[in-house]
Amino acid sequence: QTQPFLPPGAGELIAHALQMNKFEVEKDTIGDIIILPREQAVLMTYYRNNIAHMLIMPSLMAAIITQHRRISRDALQQHVEALYPMLKAELFLRWEREELASVIDALASEMQRQGLITLQDDELHINPTHSRTLQLLAAGARETLQRYAITFWLLSANPSINRSTLEKESRTVAQRLSVLHGINAPEFFDKAVFSSLVLTLRDEGYISDTGDAEPAETMKIYQMLADLITSDVRLTIESATQGE
Repeated sequence: QTQPFLPPGAGELIAHALQMNKFEVEKDTIGDIIILPREQAVLMTYYRNNIAHMLIMPSLMAAIITQHRRISRDALQQHVEALYPMLKAELFLRWEREELASVIDALASEMQRQGLITLQDDELHINPTHSRTLQLLAAGARETLQRYAITFWLLSANPSINRSTLEKESRTVAQRLSVLHGINAPEFFDKAVFSSLVLTLRDEGYISDTGDAEPAETMKIYQMLADLITSDVRLTIESATQGE
């Protein structure tokens, strides 16, 4: 069996990626700039999707820790458990809910080992010297969290909305968001993604086939998501229902 190629470090990883001839390199007086040509963008979504499957959990944790700057293990677990059913359904993650505590502990230990966070009195803190790296890791969950925020906001604004309309309006807002905020990813407003999300919300009790969402619980999750996205994206999402 052929073993996969695993570059020993970041420099080797970049060099290996450039050898695939999918990128262009431009030079200026400061250094090299790596560019993804537009014609390669669709193909790169395959690699992007694979990376999302591998890194979505640490990315989510990084997003939560970055936002709060310090957070207890219990609070972090509550955040992850609230959002995990949607992630599990979308990305076919293997862990069951009762396994999440050990998964979070293992990832937190690895993030500490890499110097991204510090652990103090059962609290996770940002390590200021590596905050930029933690932010980059958090960015891997950004668009997923934005999509969830769209649907939870629409459901909060109209608890009696039916599943079909919720899917359609979620896609419409996502398309608007992609234009206004430069999100160049077709899957961001993919019909199947929102269909799966809305189905999961039904399975989790946030919505029934006859509407009747639980407004308090829905708004609670939206507020959690809203804290994890930028204020300009949040404004775009919330303005979508103004005047209705």
